[in-house]
Amino acid sequence: MADSQRTSEPVNFVHQDEIWKAHVKVEKDSAEVWPNKWGSLTEAYKEYERDSVKLKEVVREEPPNHLPSQPPTPPEKSIHVAPSPPVPQTTQALIGWRSAHSHLHLEKFGTVHHGRRSFLKELGWPFDACI
Repeated sequence: MADSQRTSEPVNFVHQDEIWKAHVKVEKDSAEVWPNKWGSLTEAYKEYERDSVKLKEVVREEPPNHLPSQPPTPPEKSIHVAPSPPVPQTTQALIGWRSAHSHLHLEKFGTVHHGRRSFLKELGWPFDACI
């Protein structure tokens, strides 16, 4: 492919046509030989399809009576959405306007303190030891 895109060298169309014919012949021969070599896989696949249909029918059956099912809980009982504060009038005040309200913070359980440790401090080395 990269050779056919070069404009400095002449393109041999007859040679490219022969290569294409060889590719088509290999594909055709492979298609004729495939059922003899790999045809058994089609039977295994059909058997797998029959088994999967049987399993789907078994799964569709109702659950046993000793397992009572409860109706789903409506989301209104567990999710409470408070009204948003009014939108600021200017675009400058728009930046961070929701983060100024404590009930709208994304971090409900406090700030994250991971990665605040210093390897040098743990070893008791001075901070300029690695510079």
